[in-house]
Amino acid sequence: MRTFRNPVLPGSHPDPSICRVGADFYLVTSSFAYYPGIPLFHSRDLVHWRQLTHVLNRPEQLPLNGLDVSDGIWAPTIRQHDGTFYVVSTLARNRRGSLTFVVTADDPAGPWSDPVPLDADGIDPSLFFDDDGRCWFTACRDANSSNGPGELWLRELDTDRLKLVGPTHVLWHGAVRGAWVEAPHLYKRDGRYHLIAAEGGTESNHSVTAAHADAVTGPYVTDPRSPLLTHRHRGPDEPIHNVGHADLVDTPDGETWAVTLGVRPIDGTHTLGREVFLVPVTWTAHGPVFAPETGAVRLSERLPSIASGQSTAEPAFGLEWNSLRGPVDIRPSPNGFDLRVGPEPLSTLGVPAFVGRRQQHVRCHVRARIGFAAAHPAEEAGLVVFQNQDHHVTLALTKDTVVLTVREAGTSSRVATMPVTENEVVLTIEADEAGYTFCHNETSLGTIERSFFSTERAGGFVGVYLGLYATSNGHPSGSRAHIRSFDYQPR
Repeated sequence: MRTFRNPVLPGSHPDPSICRVGADFYLVTSSFAYYPGIPLFHSRDLVHWRQLTHVLNRPEQLPLNGLDVSDGIWAPTIRQHDGTFYVVSTLARNRRGSLTFVVTADDPAGPWSDPVPLDADGIDPSLFFDDDGRCWFTACRDANSSNGPGELWLRELDTDRLKLVGPTHVLWHGAVRGAWVEAPHLYKRDGRYHLIAAEGGTESNHSVTAAHADAVTGPYVTDPRSPLLTHRHRGPDEPIHNVGHADLVDTPDGETWAVTLGVRPIDGTHTLGREVFLVPVTWTAHGPVFAPETGAVRLSERLPSIASGQSTAEPAFGLEWNSLRGPVDIRPSPNGFDLRVGPEPLSTLGVPAFVGRRQQHVRCHVRARIGFAAAHPAEEAGLVVFQNQDHHVTLALTKDTVVLTVREAGTSSRVATMPVTENEVVLTIEADEAGYTFCHNETSLGTIERSFFSTERAGGFVGVYLGLYATSNGHPSGSRAHIRSFDYQPR
């Protein structure tokens, strides 16, 4: 049996949503306070993915300034109908939905429209196009009754005016009493409507649950087999945990597959974030059956029948890079690029001079050659292992030293320093299951344990980013850091 290796999108790519147009599959994930927002990927076989664009790649589309890293853009859904692509999502502030919006495009590679606000409470919006062409919007919100803490609701979307119209229908309060229900997606199979959702939170009790109805507006009856997919009952040695938030897609030859999020912990903690896993699905008279052979998400899974087993994905052409909350001043220069020093440190909720990429492998090597002549003792530029604004470690070139600094819970501590006389240095980070070792010209300044960067310790919803930064820590500056090279290699 030919197989592929899960996850199909490693690194922090939570809350996947997928749609198919002909032989082409398109997938989006959450992006939180990173900019550009909502990465969009393309595949022909569900296994190999190439990023096409970011849906939100103009700063005026949706300002993110002032947001915690784990707020921002949550749980987008992508759908296509009659030649138009739709993405609905939520802007979150203080861990709650603040603005629900829809954007559209004729070509998934863009350009995408400016967001159109929708009169919708809650988070995790989704769209369903019925056989008659009507579009139905679903989302989750706090329950307005005593049936549970959360509820899934539905309203019609007028696609001409991009406006919610008609009455609101409360669909379901979930299968698990007392658990928050979220991530609704609707599907129609043999005349019956199937509502797939997530319950138990996005951590160890995460799960996929379901209900069904004979009419799109309900009433919905809980699928008694719920949860249909979960790893919450599996032991600590299970390589994949926190499985949930699924979206289904049919292949041209009639197979059904689900994309779902999960994490790969080591000794109870994970650093790469929630990743995208591909799971086979079959249909019975009772509804969908996830992972019918094992009932679990596997690291090694059989290939979809449409897959050749050969990678057709192309390089991302720089689309793997993000900044925080908005664009930064970074310009090509001879033998590399220049990053303009910004006044804001990484610990603020503004737009620091930072560019980074997701860590996608536990074992990896990062090497950067940086030229920087600090004009002020407060200026610094270098490498960062970034979890959030209050939880990161920097290895920086300052006026006369290389400094290793740890920030945790709002406090920064210098762990080690090394004097330097040159203005160009080679900084490296070696990461593995034990920790991250920070070096200057192959001399170690220290190792920080891997679990320091985990979600379990730092909180929030994101995985580790590895990147470059330059700050004057609040002082005026006209300096630039010259990045001669940056290399990320899995080990």
